[in-house]
Amino acid sequence: MTPYRSDHPAGPYGFVQLLHAEWTKFRTVAGWPAGMLAAALLVVLVALLAGVSSDQKGSPAVPIGPGGEPVTDSFYFVHQPLTENGRITVAVSALRTSIPSGPAALRPGIVDWSKAGLIIKQGARQGSPYAAIMVTGGHGVRMQSNYVSDLAGLPGPVSPKSPRWLRLERAGDAITGYASADGTHWVKVGTVRVTGLGPIARGGLFVASPPAVDGKGTRGSVSTAVFGQLRIQGQQAGSAWTGEQVGAGSPTFAGYPRNSAGSFREADGNVVVTGAGDIAPATRETLPTGGTLGSILTGTFAALIAVIVIGTAYITTEYRQNLIHVTLAATPGRGGVLLAKAIVLGAVSFVAGLAGAAIAIPLGEHLARANGVYVFPVTPANELRMVLGTAALLATASVLALAVATIFRHSAGAVTTVVVAIVLPYLLIANPFMPSAVADWLARVTPAAGFAVHQTLVHYPQVASIYTPYNGYYPLAPWAGLAVLAGYALVGLAAAAFLLRRRDA
Repeated sequence: MTPYRSDHPAGPYGFVQLLHAEWTKFRTVAGWPAGMLAAALLVVLVALLAGVSSDQKGSPAVPIGPGGEPVTDSFYFVHQPLTENGRITVAVSALRTSIPSGPAALRPGIVDWSKAGLIIKQGARQGSPYAAIMVTGGHGVRMQSNYVSDLAGLPGPVSPKSPRWLRLERAGDAITGYASADGTHWVKVGTVRVTGLGPIARGGLFVASPPAVDGKGTRGSVSTAVFGQLRIQGQQAGSAWTGEQVGAGSPTFAGYPRNSAGSFREADGNVVVTGAGDIAPATRETLPTGGTLGSILTGTFAALIAVIVIGTAYITTEYRQNLIHVTLAATPGRGGVLLAKAIVLGAVSFVAGLAGAAIAIPLGEHLARANGVYVFPVTPANELRMVLGTAALLATASVLALAVATIFRHSAGAVTTVVVAIVLPYLLIANPFMPSAVADWLARVTPAAGFAVHQTLVHYPQVASIYTPYNGYYPLAPWAGLAVLAGYALVGLAAAAFLLRRRDA
């Protein structure tokens, strides 16, 4: 039997009527608008619970860098006052790192971003501006400033047979770093402008030893550097070298391994300095008590289930009640029906997600901060991106559910398929025991990549940490991750439209 096709002319006006008809269907089934409202409320409710259940009152203050970002600012500092026009030169002949091998034992190890060198800093206050030139455990000579800036210098490790000479020159706010392999021929690494140093800053030696990444966790480390031929110009008359551990009580400082401590001493004309900690931007691993806006939006996961169920029911109900024949008979193009359903469903899901995220973010953030939780900051543009991204995530997932439901024509199979495609990878990604390579792969190629829209943390190449989706670091940029989910939805719609045209209703 030849399927019936309406003689009503197609066109923009006809499609508008089709959209209106689909919207009327959606709003007249009480459970569907209520389900969308519930999805928005789930986003808000989880944000509310996340805010009120956190309690970090009385915790040490998180050090904040000059750019407003949280920082790790813990290292051993040997310093004295330095004027606006000063110079420090030193040779580094050794940088040795030890890592715990047991409850009270240390073994030699390699921490690529262990650091030893020269630093000019406003003072010992955490988060104060600075510029430093250093040798590292695995990245050669580097010049770093104000926690986020990093410039590469001479490559290679240091040893008694292959030392590195370092120099810092200050001219007001301008600080220039040099490095040399022989103490005679100098290479300029870079010049940085560091505001806020004041007429008298603190200059000298430093050693930092960040935790070593060990599988899915970290272990504290301690490093010792040998400095020789130390020369300083521009110091105040009568000044003496002072050694201290910066940031001993900071929440970003993991402390010294057992049986070790920060110190400096003179030996055979050299200065031997031992230190731990890091001077770098803070990450989720170094600031585990910190919160993110992505965590506040965890309710998106629950809302996702709701829109998937509604998205499948939006068309399977017509199949179940044998109303799909009426719908398809009323329009000349079956593809137009599917497109109209996708637009209505996507728009309603978008509005629900937009309302939920717009309320959840400020509410959850306010409650978390009121309970002493430090929330990693985001710019207003990124906050807007998270709100729009959450709405787009729910809308795209609902359209994917609609497409799969059109293919299956049964709610149970469609819901199961979409949940397995989106929710299961998300649950695996959210498992802290999942290997990072597997988690990254899932966050790249599965529909769960769409959750990258909640990413707010920055992956700093000069900081070794655990950059996994579980910790809030996705392998794809936010919109790129959403594009992966959108690709699945578009392919699903295309397949659904093809089958809808080919087979009987």
